[in-house]
Amino acid sequence: MRRISTWCRGARTADLDGLQPYLALIGLITVALLSPGPAIVAAIQTSFSRGRDIALPFGLGLALGASLWCLFALAGLALIFETHPQIYHGVKILGGIYIGWIAFQLWRSAPDPLPEAAEKRFGRGFMGGVLLNLANPKPALFYATLILQLFPGELTLPRQASIYATALSTELFWYAVVTIGMSTAGPRRRYFGAKFWIDRTAALTLFVLAALLIFKN
Repeated sequence: MRRISTWCRGARTADLDGLQPYLALIGLITVALLSPGPAIVAAIQTSFSRGRDIALPFGLGLALGASLWCLFALAGLALIFETHPQIYHGVKILGGIYIGWIAFQLWRSAPDPLPEAAEKRFGRGFMGGVLLNLANPKPALFYATLILQLFPGELTLPRQASIYATALSTELFWYAVVTIGMSTAGPRRRYFGAKFWIDRTAALTLFVLAALLIFKN
């Protein structure tokens, strides 16, 4: 009986040890996702301006786009970026220009009525979100660093699949929470009362983030 009890305690400890890197991955993705960045700014602004029917698919597209960088990191893209920094910097510049273009569209259409302005800024829904998050290559290095630190050693295909599933589900959860929460009646009502200034503030934030993406190493 004592042997069985010892074995059960050992099994529970092993299970907890196996879960720890995944819990750390979830926590670090959450912090990075909710920190000010082009995707979260766009998700919030789209939720305010377009409502849940547009914002939720847009947010799910953002989640998929972000998780694809995890998939690319698992496939070795981050190593290519490190060994060929000119490729990384080229992608960064193109992504910064794309985000800057989105910011310009948002700034220019701040005085315009809805809904046409929002449709021009981000496209309609899901694919607009995917493209926006794919415009920023930094998550590839972010995910590569996390994977190396949290999951050292050779990764089997099932292990890689579990890492990607964890990243995707975390991204989906938080973007859904943000877009659903910000598209409720209260926040949207306040947005309509100050649309011009909110849009201009969001545009300036995106301009700054685009410049940082282009010029900061």
